[in-house]
Amino acid sequence: MTTTTQKPPIWFWIISIIALIWNAMGVMAYLGQAFLTEEAIAAMPPEQQEIYSIDFPAWYTAAFAIAVFAGFGACILLLLRKKLANIFFIVSFIAVIVQSIYTFFMSPISDKMSGFDTSMSISIPIIAILLIVFSNKGIAKGWLK
Repeated sequence: MTTTTQKPPIWFWIISIIALIWNAMGVMAYLGQAFLTEEAIAAMPPEQQEIYSIDFPAWYTAAFAIAVFAGFGACILLLLRKKLANIFFIVSFIAVIVQSIYTFFMSPISDKMSGFDTSMSISIPIIAILLIVFSNKGIAKGWLK
């Protein structure tokens, strides 16, 4: 049985590159938080210091890492036109949901989030879902092999 792949349209590449940039920003946010020093926290405004003084549970930090690195890997696989990108996007989405549960329902600062923080926290799972849909479409159209 042979499978043929179709040449994706230019908008496939544009969306894939934008998705890669989006997920790269997530990786940078994770690394920035993971390697944040006490001196850097001390230089922040008091509201931000309060956020970074929280001892996040290990499962939350793991979910954050899985979400961003799986999403970034999925984008690389997307650019390589591999079907495996879809599985990575699904893993990333599950980790995003775990992370969002903590952010909205368990975090001691969930009631102190700014409008921007709330908007970002809502947009992240929405974009994760859209990337799953996008990769499904790529598979259905024969763009991914």
